[in-house]
Amino acid sequence: MTLPPRFPVSAAEIDTVVAQFYARVRQHDVLAPVFFASIPDDLARWQHHEEKIARFWRNAILHERSYSGNPQHMHSMRPMIKPEHFELWLALFDEVLAETLPESTRQSWSALAHRIGAGLRMGVVANQQKEGMPPILR
Repeated sequence: MTLPPRFPVSAAEIDTVVAQFYARVRQHDVLAPVFFASIPDDLARWQHHEEKIARFWRNAILHERSYSGNPQHMHSMRPMIKPEHFELWLALFDEVLAETLPESTRQSWSALAHRIGAGLRMGVVANQQKEGMPPILR
């Protein structure tokens, strides 16, 4: 049984949002160095990454089951990723959504991205805590 999409958006729209978002990431003063530490400034590597992230979103929104990976692990194991980066990431993502999609779709996708971002941020915080310290749950 195939699940219906979480909200109305096409695979092509997902691809567009992802491409526009990463084009901005590569120009961002704070986020660009964080991403370039993992993904060199090489067009083929960026295209591969964007395709993978588009599959992630198609899986999360359209239930395509085209993505396999562990975003929590990937983000929490990179010491250059700091908890404060998620606020910047989400603000930039929201800008792209606002410029690209209708209001209802933008709001739904933004809410999903913020939930996912909060979870990823918590993983980064937990992974970067000193051993034996109580967890930070905010």
